[in-house]
Amino acid sequence: MLERLYNTITGRILLKVLTAPVISKICGTFLDSRASVILIRPFVRSNAIDLSEYYSDDFKCFNDCFARRIKPYLRPFDADPASFVSPCDGLLTAYEIKDGTVIPVKQSRYSVASLLHSKKIASHYEGGYCLVFRLCVDNYHRYSYIDNGVKGVNRFIPGRLHTVQPVALRDIPVFTENSREYTVMKTENFGHVTQVEVGAMLVGKIRNYHGRHVTRRGEEKGCFLYGGSTIILLVEKDRVVIDDRILAASAQGRETGVVMGECIGRKRSITGNIQG
Repeated sequence: MLERLYNTITGRILLKVLTAPVISKICGTFLDSRASVILIRPFVRSNAIDLSEYYSDDFKCFNDCFARRIKPYLRPFDADPASFVSPCDGLLTAYEIKDGTVIPVKQSRYSVASLLHSKKIASHYEGGYCLVFRLCVDNYHRYSYIDNGVKGVNRFIPGRLHTVQPVALRDIPVFTENSREYTVMKTENFGHVTQVEVGAMLVGKIRNYHGRHVTRRGEEKGCFLYGGSTIILLVEKDRVVIDDRILAASAQGRETGVVMGECIGRKRSITGNIQG
């Protein structure tokens, strides 16, 4: 279906309707209603979700199920503060930022300034990393802070809502067109890290819990409601050494499955050594 939407004339006409934020709002309203509970059992069954891993299966609507809260022992955060951890479950790719631009393999390139609508903030990440975590519908859709520190205000950028599946990423700069929200975090161990939550087709909401806030490593930051979604972390130059297996896979255009709290890199010391 997605191939037809993005690669045929009639599909692209329909796509203009499906990616409009108003459609997401309509879907979100239904998925927040009690009538949507009829979708829960088929969703759980088709995605082989083990509800015993979560706090409750007494869901009042579909979005209660979609944003279900997992038991903490199943998503422990690496205890070493020098470990750079994943903020969420998902499929990870890591890209170097060169000349202000991210150039994914076989995908549309985009600039960090266009992602954030800010050349000033983007300039801090030249030579650093852009880490893209693509969440599929069966992933855990809550996300957490990666380190102790202080976060700034949330900045919302309105836009459309394309799917974040590879079929769309090939031809459309999805991350700079889709609705998204970001904040700059001053972390204890990794310098300034900007986290961007990107909405996708039929996502009802990006729900962040805090404005300006003192963060704790592993503290829940927010959640997505229905739809595949993406989290992007921007990391300054010489702050983090990303795991070799992730870099190797990314260079070949392959994603690496990760879970929230998993170590995906190490803090780089001022002398250039890896800490830990």
